[in-house]
Amino acid sequence: MAIRPKTVVQMKVTGTGETHARSQITARDVASTIDEPFERDGTNMGLTPTETLMSSLIGCTNVISKRIAQQMGFEMGEMTIVLTAKFDRRGTMLMEEIDVPFPDVIMDIDVATDGTPEQMEAMKADLARFCPVAKVMRAAGTTITENWSTKPL
Repeated sequence: MAIRPKTVVQMKVTGTGETHARSQITARDVASTIDEPFERDGTNMGLTPTETLMSSLIGCTNVISKRIAQQMGFEMGEMTIVLTAKFDRRGTMLMEEIDVPFPDVIMDIDVATDGTPEQMEAMKADLARFCPVAKVMRAAGTTITENWSTKPL
């Protein structure tokens, strides 16, 4: 009998606000610091909350695209992603509520691969379907543009 993996799991992340700007986050046995830069009265000990969100998109893009490639029978090696986001800060500045604080995100993605152009196109289509971070952001109204560049593995 095959073992079926759980399709829905409970996540638990704990956060402690140590100061007005710095939070200590723990997930599983991993700790992380979220903080504001010095110019916003933080201690600059970690990424800001919004930088953390964008980092999550980069990490998800890396993980899910490589899982898809593996399932499709090709490899993707080192991936470099440069993300640029338009950020409407009026909400964080308490000026007014902003429905879509990140209207546009552009990711320039460079990856080494042995995949064919057809395999890469199929992988990109599946990435849009399966990356949970990108799905949440798109559902919130963010346009995510991915500019892929490949080189031989």
